[in-house]
Amino acid sequence: MRNRSLHAALAAFAEEAAFTLAADTADGAEVPFEVVELGGSRREAPLYCYRPLTASFIDERLSMLGRLASYLPAVHALAACGGIDTYLVARGEAQVPAQPRARAEEALRHFLTRVFEETTDFELHPDRLARAYEELESLVMDGRAVTEVVAPIMGLALMSDEIPLGDGLSLVRADRCAEAPAEACRPLDDDDHQVVLARLTWEAAPGDEAPLRHAQVRLRRLLTGLRLYDSAGIVLARTAWTRTGGNPWQPFAISAGAAMRGVCVIPVQQEDELRAFLSLISRRTPRAGELAWALGRFELATERPRPSDALTDVLLALRALLEPEGLSSGRLAGRVAALCAIPESRAQVTERIAHLVALERSVVAGVAPEDHALEPLVDELTGWLRALLRDVLCGHLDSDLRAVADELLAEEDARQRTIV
Repeated sequence: MRNRSLHAALAAFAEEAAFTLAADTADGAEVPFEVVELGGSRREAPLYCYRPLTASFIDERLSMLGRLASYLPAVHALAACGGIDTYLVARGEAQVPAQPRARAEEALRHFLTRVFEETTDFELHPDRLARAYEELESLVMDGRAVTEVVAPIMGLALMSDEIPLGDGLSLVRADRCAEAPAEACRPLDDDDHQVVLARLTWEAAPGDEAPLRHAQVRLRRLLTGLRLYDSAGIVLARTAWTRTGGNPWQPFAISAGAAMRGVCVIPVQQEDELRAFLSLISRRTPRAGELAWALGRFELATERPRPSDALTDVLLALRALLEPEGLSSGRLAGRVAALCAIPESRAQVTERIAHLVALERSVVAGVAPEDHALEPLVDELTGWLRALLRDVLCGHLDSDLRAVADELLAEEDARQRTIV
């Protein structure tokens, strides 16, 4: 077995599907049959047998099977494999779907049909499951090796055992991840905070990108999405672990080890929202331009141990998005307030931001207030930056934030003149 996570996902789905299909037949559903001639000598009467049409029975219940809790994890695990096309062709598919999700769903259908081929009781036999899985793995894993990475995340708590995020990435409770190294599952401090692991698996083929570089990029994008999702101060641990092809786990450094500031709890009913948000952020994050630069400054600010150090990063990010004329224009505070505050509060918010701009000069001069006094102010400013970045990346705001803010301010001026 070269891909343990794939095997676990498919076995879980096969087990749940077996229970569901068996219950359906117990309620009176019948598996159709076809009559097959077995042949015989010319002098003897032909021999026939009845062959159950298990595939047709399963096909008619795909919508029901698609609602099983184990269905999406199995689809995600298959979608992360590189050789699904080969498997589908071997199973007789003349046209392979173009989309990865559709290919994975089709492969899962064939796999389940293979597990229960020519049976009517839908009892899950280990030898049948093993045969079907070995057949699939031998085709999708030819010439490839599975690389796994686990990285502890601080500031996150899950109600479910695992949240699959797609493309081989998932969030897993450490106490439910038996294969993870013991060092990764230990609490990182003296409290009893739940340990959550980011688990990444993918198939590496000769000539692919270096595994550690691939993992660092994927984990960094995950962390960016989580920090935009919630203000809890979610961070990665200093060390992650990797292994390839079932070899021993090896540690490697992934971050500077910033300190968590709170805990973001993900209830079960919020998992789909989180999954959709992280997928959208990953797909729409730019690689260059003002927005990308501001997002990098936001990341730097969330890594700073002191609010006074983070203040300049946040202001620089906001200036890149909203003050292209330069610091001397003095228009930053009003534009941020126009986008982030209701009309009745804009004057107050403008004053607070202008105060923070003045405090930045005090930080540079070394005469700023203590960090405990700065912290709530910088947190509020960081929250406004987070909201702007999130809304632009999700498509709720136009990327030209300066133009949007100026339009809102112009509308407010016109309204004030009408009142007067």
